[in-house]
Amino acid sequence: MSTIAVPSAAGSGSAATDKFKGNRFTSDTSQERAAAIYKDVLTKLSEVIYEHEVTYDEYRVLKQWLIEVGEGGEWPLWLDVFLEHFIEDSNSRIFSGTKGSIEGPYYVPDAPNLGSKGVMPMREDEKGTQFIFRGQVRDLDGKGIEGATVELWHADSDGYYSQFDDGLGIPTWNLRATFSTDAEGHFHITTVQPAPYQIPHDGPTGEFIASYGGHPWRPAHLHLKVTAPGKRLITTQLYFEGGQWVDDDVAGAVKPELVLHPEPNADGIDEVEYDFVLDPVSEKRYVA
Repeated sequence: MSTIAVPSAAGSGSAATDKFKGNRFTSDTSQERAAAIYKDVLTKLSEVIYEHEVTYDEYRVLKQWLIEVGEGGEWPLWLDVFLEHFIEDSNSRIFSGTKGSIEGPYYVPDAPNLGSKGVMPMREDEKGTQFIFRGQVRDLDGKGIEGATVELWHADSDGYYSQFDDGLGIPTWNLRATFSTDAEGHFHITTVQPAPYQIPHDGPTGEFIASYGGHPWRPAHLHLKVTAPGKRLITTQLYFEGGQWVDDDVAGAVKPELVLHPEPNADGIDEVEYDFVLDPVSEKRYVA
């Protein structure tokens, strides 16, 4: 009797951690701003402790769990699922263009560029329903942007991502590609519809979810990064109308503006058009 391997939280988490650690990030945060943020974080946390009269046993369980999340390499997973959507929403409020959403832990840069029209890299026997995703990238004045970059990546019909499959043998760039818009800003992508999936939950992140009676499911979605020279990068996720878990996403990342409404085209293939409007690069800076 054969056994089918299933990606583990440890394997997926370690892959996400390794990808994150491969980059180094800096911020121009002043000491004054850092002090204000740290003080408010501790103040809000102390208010929760007093309000709920957190016990020493509960505190020790928390400390134990925090250590296990780190040892399991699950911090990118946990933070991207439960915290990133607040960061994204806060940062997007000053912009007028297309709504963004969380990036998630499974992004990989430098996917193959297929021009303005192409088929996503996939296995010859790739399972799933064929799907056409097309649209236009425009500026705030409604003009199409030539040469805008549209990066697309998504899970397969079993809910697994290439490069985070924990040894399942999915090809490196499976269902990952970059597209460059044509002279009018259009793109045309053929792929397969992804499946809903459970985030890795056999480790500390799963214990966290179980502790409050939650579930680990994310609705089926497309991941995108869209940008152009002089324009603000949009990172977003697009979901499917009527899809399971759209109204109950573990990551809380679904917005009405990000729900797709595919319809069969003349060939009977599900197709949807979705346009992106890019803001100019902002010089806005935060203040302490």
